[in-house]
Amino acid sequence: MFRKISQSNGPNSPTVAGFYDEASGSCQYVVIDEETRHAALIDIVQDFEPAEAATSFRSAQEILDFVKQEGLTVDWILDTHPHADHLMASAWLKEQLGAPTAIGEKIIEIAELWRKFYNLPHAFDPSADFNRLFADGEKFEIGNLEVSVMLSPGHTLGSVSYLVGKDAAFLHDTFMHVDAGTARTDFPGGSAAMLYQSLQEILALPDETRLFIGHDYGTKTRDEPAWESIVAEQKSQNPHLSRGIGEKEYVKLRTERDQTLKLPDRMLYALQVNLRGGRLPKAEDDGVNYFKIPANRNWR
Repeated sequence: MFRKISQSNGPNSPTVAGFYDEASGSCQYVVIDEETRHAALIDIVQDFEPAEAATSFRSAQEILDFVKQEGLTVDWILDTHPHADHLMASAWLKEQLGAPTAIGEKIIEIAELWRKFYNLPHAFDPSADFNRLFADGEKFEIGNLEVSVMLSPGHTLGSVSYLVGKDAAFLHDTFMHVDAGTARTDFPGGSAAMLYQSLQEILALPDETRLFIGHDYGTKTRDEPAWESIVAEQKSQNPHLSRGIGEKEYVKLRTERDQTLKLPDRMLYALQVNLRGGRLPKAEDDGVNYFKIPANRNWR
């Protein structure tokens, strides 16, 4: 798995180890307080093979091996939203580490949307499956680093960003890398107008704030995955915003682009797992876990 370290910029600045999951294009993070050697894990992937509906934790184990090698104590297992393009590893990580799991509180509203989509009226109980549901503006700590939760809807109605210390922000599916634009908004509960406002709030952070995104799918001019930029670079270089695009123009651009995109091949599986905190649906009387996949359902 491709890995890259972003070093701390001194007191109140985290070291960030980024890990890239090629199969889903996902960026995963170990956020480290150098003073205490405490850490948090953000958006860690559970491996999934769609053709066989087979799961494993090879990638998550590689991250755990890094945590052990570095002598880190994990305070939190965090997700930014219930992902559509990968299965989260949070429940398994909790079993391995004993650390609490957390996500934004609007996952309760997202769960209601997907109960209707799957026709599973009694499925999904995020309050039971996560240890903490964060409100917008809530604060907590990773070691001695203060973390602030910022609601950043658009990709989903309940996505949150984590602002860590003086200079790091974990943005999930809002911005893409500085050369690639912004995230899609056409899943149930998404909104291009809401995402535009979320992007403006991120761009209001100090120019040198390090921005860590949720996905990278590469470009024609770049061979390696990339996931770190700073606010000033996104302001001046992002192709969806750098020309001073207003909300109306952005919504048109984003909506037209989204209409050309296919459904992620893991999405219909992933939401059933991620709305359970990373757990498969309950095993049936034969001991096997089964997914429920709607046929010919309009998902937009």
